Amino acid sequence: MDYAMIIHALVDPFIDNPESLMVRELPQESEKDVLILIVANQGDTAKLIGKKGIVADALREVVSIAGKLENKRVHLKFESFEDEDTNEE
Repeated sequence: MDYAMIIHALVDPFIDNPESLMVRELPQESEKDVLILIVANQGDTAKLIGKKGIVADALREVVSIAGKLENKRVHLKFESFEDEDTNEE
């Protein structure tokens, strides 16, 4: 299953920089576990997590349902990178 495609379809419309969003599936020891790393700039990561994690929980629920079709447990991990503009003085 293409979890990256599912995540992009859900989040691209409401983040500021969808072209900078990186979604990668990381290898796991167990074949039943899938870890998806979602990396975006700080502002978009905040939108992806949402207040009290409500958006992240909703994304986890959707990909979890997709994973159950393949008998897999899908986990999402959110990270952010700094904008290049914020590092310049």
